[in-house]
Amino acid sequence: MAYKIVTSQCTVCGACEFECPNAAISMKRGTYVIDATKCTECEGQFDKPQCVSVCPVDNTCVPA
Repeated sequence: MAYKIVTSQCTVCGACEFECPNAAISMKRGTYVIDATKCTECEGQFDKPQCVSVCPVDNTCVPA
């Protein structure tokens, strides 16, 4: 399973894009999106997904 960004809550701060170890997060049409084919939920790399760890808004980066 991959993660997704709740567009209505995203502040477009960009923190998640730079922290994603798989380059799965990119800007599309003015907001950030996660490419489900690249997202590994950071398994094997971190204890918890980095997008969740760095996002300043709770429940914005959530399981898809």
